[in-house]
Amino acid sequence: MSDGKGDVWVEAGFTELARSGVEGVRVEVLAKNLGVTKGGFYRRFADRAALLGAMLERWREGRAASIAQQTSLDGQAPRERLRAVIQLYSERLNPEGMAIELAIRQWARSDENAAAAVASVDAARLKHVAELYRATGLEAEEAEAQAFLFYCFIFGQSLLFVERGPRKRSQLVAKSAEKLLD
Repeated sequence: MSDGKGDVWVEAGFTELARSGVEGVRVEVLAKNLGVTKGGFYRRFADRAALLGAMLERWREGRAASIAQQTSLDGQAPRERLRAVIQLYSERLNPEGMAIELAIRQWARSDENAAAAVASVDAARLKHVAELYRATGLEAEEAEAQAFLFYCFIFGQSLLFVERGPRKRSQLVAKSAEKLLD
């Protein structure tokens, strides 16, 4: 998939997925957005399903690599690494990344392949964060429960609208993060 030609279509697919969900990822729409003919698409992909499969694979691989890198200790104490991951997800909001995440999760409600990709990413996220909690001294079962709470917090806080502004949001996130690090 790294021949370059398909990558343009996959990236255009993600842009459209973020904008209008999986229903919007159509060959005609992507060709128009890219300013090219549909012929280029069919030289790279057999059909729309092949593009969607490539998108899921790219997303799954990217998320798995990302969480592995984000949870790598690199000489840091486990609690400091956990704190850094919380800050990464709560302070550097990535609207397009979140839109893609939500669109794929919505897609997964009605598509087995998307559901499998989401399950794989969730498992990798939970596994890596549980390993960090294990490194703080927690037993396996406790570490898994903390990892679960950690991700409930990470994704839940990103969906909440805090009325009292970004400063208040940052304070709430910081206080909540401390509870996850105790």
